[in-house]
Amino acid sequence: MQLHTILGAKGTITTQLLPVLQQHGENIRLVSRHPTPVAGVETRSADFLDAEQTRLAVEGSAIVYLLVGLEYSAKVWRRDWPVIMRNVIAACKATQAQLIFLDSLYTYGRVEGAITEATPTRPVSEKGRILVEIESLLLAERHSGGLPAIIAKASDFYGPGVVEKSWAGTLVFSRLKNKQTPQWAINARVPRTYTYTPDIGRALYVLAQHPEAFHQTWILPVASPALTGQEFSALAAQYMQGTGRVQVIPKWVFRLMGLFIPFMKEAHEMMYQDENGYVLDSTRFNQTFGFTPTPYEEGIRTTAEWFLKN
Repeated sequence: MQLHTILGAKGTITTQLLPVLQQHGENIRLVSRHPTPVAGVETRSADFLDAEQTRLAVEGSAIVYLLVGLEYSAKVWRRDWPVIMRNVIAACKATQAQLIFLDSLYTYGRVEGAITEATPTRPVSEKGRILVEIESLLLAERHSGGLPAIIAKASDFYGPGVVEKSWAGTLVFSRLKNKQTPQWAINARVPRTYTYTPDIGRALYVLAQHPEAFHQTWILPVASPALTGQEFSALAAQYMQGTGRVQVIPKWVFRLMGLFIPFMKEAHEMMYQDENGYVLDSTRFNQTFGFTPTPYEEGIRTTAEWFLKN
């Protein structure tokens, strides 16, 4: 039986991918600096900035999922991401493992119309430029045939348990739970794709099961059509007995908050995604693998139920 290794044992998507792997009876290894023990799952400690520790973390694996989450800082990303990617690539090549890298949309920059796998990379942020650089390392392996690898792209997350570093989690669900009016960033009248985290877990496993999926970039499944901030918030409010109104936070407020809150300062350069709409099209993935994304109504209801209970 193949060994599936997750690099980034405590991340948001790991909590969704892990049960999928368990349901399919896979051998699983979780790796991070301080992994939490999980019954029936192997855990290993490793610093991915260390090449030898990364190789030992990967050895024996058939599939490696790179789900590492770094501090949300362009300075940290610039310092650490190239090192981590080079170490992971070298480790996978040395141990003949296949690699699936979960990536964001930052590489695309401002886009008119829906984002697909054919959308060119034109980053307008420092974080986007960093991700283009580390993607280029994987693309070089793709062109040379040196490493079977997938770049899997997802939008901002929402789902059960997703609170921190999720606008939907903090501004909508958490506020409704506290009997407050939901908020939205910049513009609540334009469509904005959010990716449901359980769908990401399912989709990553689907990719791992299809050898023909490697050496490609995939937009992970998203519901369609995308909702506006007003529609998303109103639907969440319906399930959480809250107000259907939404407070829009102007861009200047985020800039001001960035003077005092490091995360807000780092997030400010990504605000373009909320100004004129940001929509994903996962038709290629859905049709290729017969995948049906979770409708927003179902995903928002399930997420609302989790927030009400926790």
